This record gives sequence, structure tokens and C-alpha cells, in this order.
Amino acid sequence: MERRKPGSESALVVGTKKAMRLLIVGLNYAPEPVGIGPYTAGMAETLAARGIEVRVVGGKPYYPQWRPYPGYRGLWRRTRENGVEVVRCAHYVPAQPTGLRRIVHLASFALSSLVPALRWTRWRPDVVLCVAPALLSVPTAWLAARAAGATLWIHVQDFEVEAAQATGLVGADGLAARLARRVENALLRSADRVSTISPQMARRLLAKGIAPERVIEVRNWANALAPERSEARSYRDEWDLGARHVALYSGNIANKQGIGIVIEAARLLAARADIAFVICGEGPNRARLEESSRDLRNVQFHDLQPAERLSELLALADVHLLPQIAGAADLVLPSKLTNMLASARPVVATAVAGSGLFEEVDGCGVLTPPGDAAAFADAIAGLIDEPARRASLGAAAKARAQERWSQASIIDRLEAELNRLREESKNS
Repeated sequence: MERRKPGSESALVVGTKKAMRLLIVGLNYAPEPVGIGPYTAGMAETLAARGIEVRVVGGKPYYPQWRPYPGYRGLWRRTRENGVEVVRCAHYVPAQPTGLRRIVHLASFALSSLVPALRWTRWRPDVVLCVAPALLSVPTAWLAARAAGATLWIHVQDFEVEAAQATGLVGADGLAARLARRVENALLRSADRVSTISPQMARRLLAKGIAPERVIEVRNWANALAPERSEARSYRDEWDLGARHVALYSGNIANKQGIGIVIEAARLLAARADIAFVICGEGPNRARLEESSRDLRNVQFHDLQPAERLSELLALADVHLLPQIAGAADLVLPSKLTNMLASARPVVATAVAGSGLFEEVDGCGVLTPPGDAAAFADAIAGLIDEPARRASLGAAAKARAQERWSQASIIDRLEAELNRLREESKNS
């Protein structure tokens, strides 16, 4: 077996068979700790460890703080990270991501990624995989695929246009909205494969006119183990939580999370000295939420915690909080849900019956209507007051994570589909 030297263009050869080559184009990548970045990086690194040659054209890290991370300078920066060749592309990062600024942000990555993506077509990838957001990067990936004679795969983490409409970043009607939907559909139909992260989102792809044989579900996986209660001791000491029960939210603090309902619930439960609301996160709405809760003694804000302390943080929770605004539950399946369930703690989520989020949480948590702070507060208090029910739902959550979000089985499916695409390309 001969393995190529780093940076060379020679292939890994096993006998006479050339190793699969995969080029990923995606804005978000590690070391971003939450959101899409950890999953794109996990996908790339796991496939590389399995013998696939993987290269990534990614953005410079900025999420969820919406501030560029220090140490990433220059228009492009090429590194080798955990077996993966990565080019980091500079792009605009708005401090306050309004609708127009977000479009400029995504467009700037699409433009800056074009040169390295086309340069790597000489490496002749078999598949070019574009992670959406940002769909504006699809033309870059499409050009790279055509130039390399590769197949194009789009992986949809969020339905950007509809999510932007649901959160009020853009209007739901009018010429701009109709044009955006048409462009989105055209870009999705340009791919040889389109994947997404839940059955409901897959059905949405079919409704957009994507042929069923081109659609595949590739979930995000759980990367946390069920923690021990003792692991949370240091956080309890650091944050002076004592023996209080903890309702925990950890993740991005932005429009689609609808996290204002957590503050409203905390206000309704302010008399419960035994319950503390802990919010760990970054994002454009954090300062406003902190200001609105300044008079509440039962709310704590902290920064996102290091990945190596994830299990310890999850152990802090008696219940996990997963708010979503109305209309977003089938457009985005929050990646944080996987680790919430894997932690063997129940989830209190806001979602309507029949939505993707409702179906994922039903049976291992409590669901309340979006925007109903009183119901949300009652669900939290009810679980705190019923430890046996809390334990039962937590056990069901862990079982569901093991059944639906095993990283090995998800990557197995992804790898099998990549090989299928390669063979189809050879036979066409």
C-alpha cells in the first residue's frame, strides 16, 4: 500500500484501485464549537480516517459569537488538520447579522471560496459536497464539480430562505421572497444528491421538486456520553448553584432559537428558589436578553463552555431547554438536540404536533406550544417536581440517541452513498 505524501497530488492506491476523493465546500468548520462546524469537521475527519482523501474549502471561524477568531489572517490559509487538507477563506462577518448583512456575509464566502475550489479541481475529486448554509456557495461547488468531472452533493443543514422568513430577517411575500425561493429550488435541483438531517426536512426536499432517488437522510450525530451526576460538581461550585435544580440552555443565541421564552419562564418561576436557569451561549441577541433579565436572581449567563467539558456541562442539567420560534421546527433541526438526548436528561421544547422537532422529542421530553411561556414554565416545574418521571424520560432520551444518532452508523451510510455515487458516475 502506498500513501501519498501530504501536499502531493498522488493517490492512495490499494492494488489498482484509487482511493475516493472528496472535496467539501462549507462555510462553517472546526474549531467552531456549536452549530454546523463540528459536524462538517467530524464528517471530514472520520471519512479521512477511513481512507478517503478529503479536502475542505471552509470559512475562517466566527460562530457563534459572530466575531472572527484571532489568528486567522490573510485571504486564504492552507493547513492540514487531523488528516484533512483545509483551506480557510476570508469573508465578511457582520456584528449584527441582519437580513441584508447576512446575504453579504454568505456571498462573500461564495466568492472567496471560488479560487481554492477551482484550483483543487486539478486534484480530480470524485464528489464535491456543498454544505448549506450557505446555498450561495452551490454555484462554486457546481463549477468545481463540472471542472473536475465530479458529481455534486448538497447537504442541507438549514432551509435558509424559509428560516429567514420565519425569523423575520426577510419578508414572507413579495418579489424578493419569490425570487429567493426559485433560486433555492434551482440550486437544489442542480445536484446529483441532496441530503438533509431529518425525515421531515427530507420530505420538504421532495416538495421542492427534488427527485426521490436523489434525496437521502444524513443526520447529525450525538458526540456526548451520558454523564455522571458527580461530573457537574465543579460547575455547581464555580457558578454557586448549590443544590438547586438546573434548567439548562447551551448554544447559539439568535432569532430562530426564540430564547426569550426562557427569560419569560424564569420570571414566572422567580419564586421557586430551588430552580436556576443557566444559559451558556453566544450570539447577537445575548446582550438584549441579559438586559431583560437583570432583575432576575434565578438566571445566569455564561459563555459557551469548552468541548472537553461537554459531558460535565450536560451533567449539570436536570432538564434541557430547547425553544424554537413558531414556523422553524421543520426548517431547522437543532444540532444541540442530539447531545441533549445522549446526556440522558429530558428536554422541554417548543414545537407544534407533526413537526420534525415534535416527533424527535415526543416520548423523551415535554413539548409546549411555541411562544407560550406559561406552558413552558409549567413543563419545567412539573419535571423538577417529579423526579421519577424525569428519570424515565431521561432514559428514553438516551435510548433514542443511541437508536437514531450513532455516529458510526451515520458515517457508514454517508460513505456507502459516496461509493454509490462514484460507481454511478463511472457507469454513466
